[in-house]
Amino acid sequence: MAGTEEPKPSHFIREIITRDMETNKYGKRVHTRFPPEPNGYLHIGHAKSICLNFGLAAEFGGLCNLRFDDTNPSKEEVEYVDSIMEDVRWLGFDWQERLFYASDYFGKLYECAVELIKIGKAYVCDLSADEMREYRGTLTEPGRESPYRNRSVEENLDLFGLMKAGEFPDGSRTLRAKIDMASGNINMRDPVMFRIMRATHHRTGDSWRIYPMYDYAHCISDSVEGITHSICTLEFEDHRPLYDWFLDELKLYHPRQIEFARLNLSHTVLSKRKLITLVEKGHVTGWDDPRMPSIAGFRRRGYTPEAIRNFCERIGVAKRDSVVDMALLEFCIREDLNLKAPRKMAVVRPLRVVIENYPEGQTEELDAVNNPEDPAMGTRKIPFSRVLYIEQDDFREDPPKQFFRLAPGREVRLRYAYFITCTGVVRDDKGDVVELRCTYDPATRGGDSPDGRKVKATLHWVSAGHAVEAEVRLYEHLFKTPALGAGTGNFLDDLNPGSIETLRSCYVEPSLKNALPGFGCQFERLGYFCVDADSSEGRPVFNRTVTLKDTWAKIEKGKKG
Repeated sequence: MAGTEEPKPSHFIREIITRDMETNKYGKRVHTRFPPEPNGYLHIGHAKSICLNFGLAAEFGGLCNLRFDDTNPSKEEVEYVDSIMEDVRWLGFDWQERLFYASDYFGKLYECAVELIKIGKAYVCDLSADEMREYRGTLTEPGRESPYRNRSVEENLDLFGLMKAGEFPDGSRTLRAKIDMASGNINMRDPVMFRIMRATHHRTGDSWRIYPMYDYAHCISDSVEGITHSICTLEFEDHRPLYDWFLDELKLYHPRQIEFARLNLSHTVLSKRKLITLVEKGHVTGWDDPRMPSIAGFRRRGYTPEAIRNFCERIGVAKRDSVVDMALLEFCIREDLNLKAPRKMAVVRPLRVVIENYPEGQTEELDAVNNPEDPAMGTRKIPFSRVLYIEQDDFREDPPKQFFRLAPGREVRLRYAYFITCTGVVRDDKGDVVELRCTYDPATRGGDSPDGRKVKATLHWVSAGHAVEAEVRLYEHLFKTPALGAGTGNFLDDLNPGSIETLRSCYVEPSLKNALPGFGCQFERLGYFCVDADSSEGRPVFNRTVTLKDTWAKIEKGKKG
């Protein structure tokens, strides 16, 4: 966990908090919060914010709240609330008893709005949404004051009370802050604080007909909870003057808002709106589709919380937007799984091999290493017999010069087993090779030759009579290009039609027959895989977590060279 192993590399937010601790700005307190909207599943960008908020609180001996910004019931669901809590826990963080909702403060938010009306800093406006946009002005032209801006305090109090009582139609009136329609910051041009909305809230039911806007609810919620450092993504930088204005006018305890650059990841999208489009239009099977950048999707694919936390620490915290290469995330996954994932044998595109000089009906058990990176994981037994499966790609009838695997007349090593030599091929009616005939050298048991002869390739395999049939899903990037929408501006045009390949006649070693969903392992020579929830008894389904090919390591090696 953050702050428990070794000093972390510095970044500007850590430096700000360090200075605030040194100057006793908040009584040497650090209290952060993670405030998601329950209108979708969390993605890897949220993971960065979770790790930052919970991590900094732990590092400085402080606290971090989980607070749901549930101010828009038309888009919020209990399903999203539950999924968010599951994701935060899975990442390794605990909010303990500090679970809050913006809806906890609806009464307080209403009272604060009444106070702003009383001091002449808020008014009820009858402009429609379209009219309000017209009056707001542009980045180069000031806005115009609403014709309802100078209503009396008494009239505003009466109208706001009637709004709360449900006396007006949805969208017919709003409560706006009275700030400055000529401000160079559009967010300060009399922003809306409350709107009328008849929607059933997942916690408060139908007791409210008006709901607060995020900018208004956020700062007051932070203040009520005693937050010291309100850490937001960079798009809220222009909203900070409004955050400060509300708290200053209401004379409330004032946290410090700090903005950082959000995570942008190549070959994917991290816009919740676009992710919802992918789900609703059926381009993916759901929020937990292993191709999605959602935390639920990553979990189903076999990513580990330790690897994601390491990734979030590696990418750092900056003030400028940038795009992180997906290869770095995949590197972090490999780095973690290499140390902890047990090794297994699997053949995803099988080619039958008959060892003609091996006794029919005989089976022997060979020792296989569970993880060469961790001797404590020990060994396991794998069955060997006369008929095996190897990968189709491991045989060439007419091999090119640099192909060292199996070919007619060539000898190779079978992992943990014997040297075999190909002596013939069997074809089907189409002329395709469907079976190899081989011989083995009994003296090479365990994969070594007593006479010292060498072979140039070692192949993985499974015993045909003992193998378990499985389905394997091979995943690639969901999008073809690193930067989406190039040329057309429509991100859907960049969808990769080959983002999933499903192989249904695969074979895995018998130890995987009843592996439970979530179990991860390395298929030797093929990559890291995870058992999917779609598995049935005796027939597992595996998702490829990540390949063994490490693009990021090659990129870094090239930079150093």
